[in-house]
Amino acid sequence: MNEQAGFTLRGRNPDVLTCIANLSNDEVFTPPELANRMLDTLASAWSVRNKGASIWADPNVTFLDPCTKSGVFLREITSRLTEGLKDQIPDLQERVDHILSKQVFGIGITSLTSLLARRSLYCSKRANSEHSIAKSFQDEGGNIWFQRTEHHWKAGKCGYCGVNESAYGRGDQFETHAYAFIHCEDAKVRTNEIFGGNMQFDVIVGNPPYQLGSDGGTRDIPIYQHFVNQAKQLQPRYLSMVIPARWMASGLGLSEFRQEMLNDRHICELVDYPAAGDVFPGVEIKAGVCYFLWDESYNGDCNVTTMRGDEIVGPIRRNLGEFDVFVRESRAISILHKVLKHKGASINTLLARDKEFGWTSNFDGFHEKRRPGDIPLYYIRKMKRDVGYIARSKVEKSEHLVDSWKVMVPKAYNGGDGVPHQILGRSLIAPSPSACTQSFLFFYVDTERKAKSLQSYYATRFFRFLVSLRKITQDATHSAYTWVPTQAWNRTWTDEALYEKYGITKEEQDFIESQVRLMELEGDDE
Repeated sequence: MNEQAGFTLRGRNPDVLTCIANLSNDEVFTPPELANRMLDTLASAWSVRNKGASIWADPNVTFLDPCTKSGVFLREITSRLTEGLKDQIPDLQERVDHILSKQVFGIGITSLTSLLARRSLYCSKRANSEHSIAKSFQDEGGNIWFQRTEHHWKAGKCGYCGVNESAYGRGDQFETHAYAFIHCEDAKVRTNEIFGGNMQFDVIVGNPPYQLGSDGGTRDIPIYQHFVNQAKQLQPRYLSMVIPARWMASGLGLSEFRQEMLNDRHICELVDYPAAGDVFPGVEIKAGVCYFLWDESYNGDCNVTTMRGDEIVGPIRRNLGEFDVFVRESRAISILHKVLKHKGASINTLLARDKEFGWTSNFDGFHEKRRPGDIPLYYIRKMKRDVGYIARSKVEKSEHLVDSWKVMVPKAYNGGDGVPHQILGRSLIAPSPSACTQSFLFFYVDTERKAKSLQSYYATRFFRFLVSLRKITQDATHSAYTWVPTQAWNRTWTDEALYEKYGITKEEQDFIESQVRLMELEGDDE
């Protein structure tokens, strides 16, 4: 058999899996470059734990991608094994059959992606066709399994993934997006049913679907955490997945998952991409992405590497569970320690809660012209700030805050992934009495002088840098301000004064200023 003609997995130009378009931001295809970085990380850890041995030279190691889409992980693993097992299995066809039938396994997430994965791995959409490079399979699926799976509806929601029946209970003509790997009680039992026998996977690797849409609403439901948790149930020796980084500090329903990840001492490597475009060109994923390597035999701090464009910081050994959220920038830790050492009260003791007066962002029960007994109502509509008026008697929630002076700040501010970043939208001072919709959060004090002092503090890079450590998406929630200390509201605050107060070194100042850009006191950006 001619090796070059008969079996070529690498060296194609162009690589179709590099060129392929993503179906959506929910199911993002993995570029071969990223897949290979993850496999390199795995191989290095294996070598360290196994006295320098190569994982690609072991004919007994088994691999599972439980959420395969393009098949890129399985293809690259197969390519590496084909080279690594040359000495042990000299005959190419025998070697290929062994790898494809005994070592690599995948679970497709849709009918379409299962066909694509088989085409990538077997060079044929049918594993048993005459064109397949595998010669040992009797069925079309080979070791890439797919079967339509249904959601389990309970009170209008799926008991496994949490999506609404009204959105996904839509008939046989559509994909269910009920992914088999996470729609089962016991992952071990399910994989045994799928592949037959008592399966034990040494390595689980993949890029799971990230989220599913809600019932036509504005909040998507994250589901990638279910794939991570199910994979751990299978008790592999190694687990590596690329997932959105939002779990580090926020995310709908991710609090428990975040604490599990931060306190999991088996995570030995974490590679963070704050700008998802650095690995998924043309795909916007708020807060970026990361991949991790979980090692069943490891128990210790984690090597953290941050990659942004051409800049690589790390690896730096860190305790992921040092704080209640993950501080992505390792260079920020020394600054945060200095601030927390002062043990000052948090600024969020003066910060109103989300929807403090009870009115959502789309509230329109106000009028344009002021009438007797009205108070100004601040809101944001179509990215523009404005002021309407509403009768004071209409305020039924937090009435005690109406007569405070307020430094109002937009709840949401994006501005892109680049640095330096503004972090927060510009503030405005609202006099007493006043109110606002959910578009704004606000700090409240009892005099105009204090409001102006607080506003100057908000505009400093120091203030916004501390917020950035907890603000991972466009929304700045109440908790994002937790690490910002209060000050005396009797002066105009500057970065220079704050650097001196907290002992921020010149190197640390330079880092803050590389991350946070200057801000004018008032303006219209959101």
